Amino acid sequence: MAVDLVSTSLGGHIEMKAQILAHRGAWTSVSEKNCLEAFERAFAAGFGVETDIRDLDNVLVVSHDPPRSGLALPVDKLFALYRRMNATGRLALNIKADGLALALNALLKDYAIETAFVFDMSVPDMRSYFNSRARVFCRLSDAETHPAFYNKCAGVWLDSFEIPHSPSEWGHKALADGKSIALVSPELHTRPHLEAWSEWRTRLNPAQNDNVMICTDFPAEALSFFQEDR
Repeated sequence: MAVDLVSTSLGGHIEMKAQILAHRGAWTSVSEKNCLEAFERAFAAGFGVETDIRDLDNVLVVSHDPPRSGLALPVDKLFALYRRMNATGRLALNIKADGLALALNALLKDYAIETAFVFDMSVPDMRSYFNSRARVFCRLSDAETHPAFYNKCAGVWLDSFEIPHSPSEWGHKALADGKSIALVSPELHTRPHLEAWSEWRTRLNPAQNDNVMICTDFPAEALSFFQEDR
């Protein structure tokens, strides 16, 4: 692989493994999703992670579904782990509730996190993130064909619902417009992933492009696949 410099900036050169976003951490069983152990495993392997942010009793927590007291991981523990392990992978923060921007920005500042980007917040709530430490990604999918605030966003979260996977043409357009892209691997929607991976490897070449990320339940497999000689 040609890229061998590591940077904590989304705009700098990074290792391919940091472009792999382990979906809710590198878990080995469903119960480990969004748990500290899964994040620790992902960071130790050099991967980035995708995770979900909500609030509970005025505290930001990691939770895909509405959280319950005593069960959700506080976001500051995730960020503390990231800093303690000197992790360099990207943090893709899926914003599941409105009104979290100020609190999240404060935590990003406290832990000197420079590698985070946020996405999936409601369109009105997006406005509050443009002056934060996190980069903002808009969404493009077969159901969302006109991404909100596209020109202001640093990147695009590429997803699909009724089609097998996001076509590489979407990625090429966003890259040509100076955006980073994050591709949602089809297994997140319980669909086969190898056809999508083959297309993306051939046409988007993630191993040679820092601005292409893959969000997947299979981070180790993805790393091996995208680094293979074509």
